[in-house]
Amino acid sequence: MSVSCRFCSAMLSTVVCDLGMSPLANAYLTETQLHEPEPFYPLRVFVCEKCLLVQLEEFESPAHIFDEYAYFSSYSDSWLAHCKEYAQDMCSLLRLDGNSHVIEVASNDGYLLQYFVQAGISVTGVEPAANVANAAIEKGIPTQIEFFGAELGKRLADSGMSADLLIANNVLAHVPDVNGFVVGIRNVLKQGGIATLEFPHLLRLMQQNQFDTIYHEHFSYFSLLTVVRIFSTHGLTVFDIDELDTHGGSLRLKVCHSDNTSPVSDGRVTKLIQEELKFGLGDTAVYAAFAERIRSVKLKLLNFVITAKREGKCIAAYGAPAKGNTLLNYCGIGRDFIDFTVDRNPAKQGCYLPGTHIPIYAPERIFELKPDYVLVLPWNLKDEIMDSLAVITDWGGRAVLPIPDVEMLP
Repeated sequence: MSVSCRFCSAMLSTVVCDLGMSPLANAYLTETQLHEPEPFYPLRVFVCEKCLLVQLEEFESPAHIFDEYAYFSSYSDSWLAHCKEYAQDMCSLLRLDGNSHVIEVASNDGYLLQYFVQAGISVTGVEPAANVANAAIEKGIPTQIEFFGAELGKRLADSGMSADLLIANNVLAHVPDVNGFVVGIRNVLKQGGIATLEFPHLLRLMQQNQFDTIYHEHFSYFSLLTVVRIFSTHGLTVFDIDELDTHGGSLRLKVCHSDNTSPVSDGRVTKLIQEELKFGLGDTAVYAAFAERIRSVKLKLLNFVITAKREGKCIAAYGAPAKGNTLLNYCGIGRDFIDFTVDRNPAKQGCYLPGTHIPIYAPERIFELKPDYVLVLPWNLKDEIMDSLAVITDWGGRAVLPIPDVEMLP
């Protein structure tokens, strides 16, 4: 079956990596569903030879994936701290006040907009997953339960709800119609407004072997080189960037209308594009080497769990993130190796990981059963999690990080 690029429509033929067959990474299972057929889909990553957009095939529609969503942003303290600081910075930078309007696309449970509301600023959230959107509405955050795109952006603008600030955190990768999404931003953004978008940086993903962030809910993976081209095509300019530590290394783009001459760039966009080109992101040959590094991590992780089980050790996991499901399914690590995992999110507790069917409990389970090893699946929250796991050393337990390489702590 031929596949075309979702940005430039060129035919795709260059495979970056093939992670085999995998279920939807956020399709957590109930006890009843364990006895029902579970769909698996090819998890292949392509790079477009024309525009260099890295992308997956689309097997399930966003409506199916995000109708009910198990990810609630408010269950990470470090992420909330990041968001609170961002809100304070933007209020100061843009001089937002009671006459300003902030729109967040993929606003989840109101994790970020709550800080603008506290500052007395008018907000609108856009969130397609009804269960998390309703959590935001219960907090008093106006939220539209639908997908964002060109049509909704125009409708909001026509109703007098244009944005002084539009926020899109960790959503660009989730959009199959990337062109319609960017046009929606252009439509709803005030002439003098700015948009900020955060997403994991493809350069860091490849440098640090973060292949577990590849799953079907992420349709695309962005270099700055490619994303600047996408926005420019639709009349928007990336005038500045911030490099962030979140999600293993992310970018925050600052975007304005191309005919808005007010924002001034200090050269960071050009400098980072040059770094990407030096690494080789402008040449499809560099992508082929990534697959071999992925296989190396798989072999090391399998060697660890096999050796530990042969020694009669108990292995638990911490967290039930989507990235962990890619890792475990690709490596073929299920309940014969991992006894259980834990997660702070009550919506996941009592469920089972997709594909591997590992049970999910509340974090207290670790301190009750005292496993010998705890595999930290959300490695991007390592510092926050290691603080809560410090007590495992009391019974000789050790934490294990799988990415960027298998590492035992402490």
